[in-house]
Amino acid sequence: MQKQATINDVARIAGVSKRTVSRVINGSLSVGDGTRLRVEKVISDLKYSPNTQARGLASSRSYLLGLIYDNPDALYLDDVQRGVLEVCSNLGYELVVHPCRYRSESLVQDCLRFMQRSKLDGVIVLPPVSESETLALALKESGSPYVRLSSVALDEPKHIVVSDDRAAAAEMARYFAQLGHEKIAFISGPQRYKSSTERMEGFQLGLSAYGIKIDPEQIIEGNNTYETGIECARLILQRADRPTAIFANNDQMAAGVLKVAHTLGIKVPEQLSVAGFDDNMLASRVIPALTTIRRPVRQMALLATSKMIMSIENNDKAASNVAAKVAPTLVVRESTARVASQPEYENELK
Repeated sequence: MQKQATINDVARIAGVSKRTVSRVINGSLSVGDGTRLRVEKVISDLKYSPNTQARGLASSRSYLLGLIYDNPDALYLDDVQRGVLEVCSNLGYELVVHPCRYRSESLVQDCLRFMQRSKLDGVIVLPPVSESETLALALKESGSPYVRLSSVALDEPKHIVVSDDRAAAAEMARYFAQLGHEKIAFISGPQRYKSSTERMEGFQLGLSAYGIKIDPEQIIEGNNTYETGIECARLILQRADRPTAIFANNDQMAAGVLKVAHTLGIKVPEQLSVAGFDDNMLASRVIPALTTIRRPVRQMALLATSKMIMSIENNDKAASNVAAKVAPTLVVRESTARVASQPEYENELK
């Protein structure tokens, strides 16, 4: 049986000290590029795998990062974890996930206990939990490195990665208006979430630039689930004066709209245009494929993890310099079309 390589072997072959090897493994920015590449090549050639527990004992770290969430969308959570693990796997960190209840009175105590119990080096907080200023203050006072994902800049750059949902929703509004839609409905997410208000206000502002205003009766609040998308769509589409387009706060609810339209015999997109937000795996697999806003969730998670590890390395300046905002983009698919009675807008849409 082949003997497992040790850190001593890596240091000897690379011609550096064990401390330098350790710094490379830990992602320290104090190692020059040439040295780092040489050490990484030896690590790869020897198939050396550092012992996380031993590293923790040596550096007073656990090499564990936490992920705190309260989001029923499994596809969103999967994308986040993939982004986090992409960074963790390269730098030798492990991920511990913790579901919680955002509306619970014990939210702060629950999250702090989780961090202490798991001996975490830092924590990434997902929306809507990331919107809790009480939790953010408690994390700051505890001295624990943390990064929040959000749709608004709630914190200083080293602690936040923002998705510009307002601008993205405004882009969807412009697209609808350029297709000739004026009778438009909006299915919002829970208004207690900042992402929901950002998307609704951005959409309304985008439409107002074209002189279009949504009838208040055509704005219905859902819960970001497929089931509430169905419930809201039934209310909207069974009215005598139904809209020609519906924008839903996320893809799950937009899929619910497609289901109701099919049940009622309303053709999409010929009689009704439907769009969502997120561009998760569901969006490209429903029929017709869904026009949506692509939110770069994996990129956000990757940026957040990079900030986190830099903060753990006591390099707050570098953490602040990592991008703190990402721009979601419009993805046009089969579920939207021009209003049949309107002239073509080829020039505007190009």
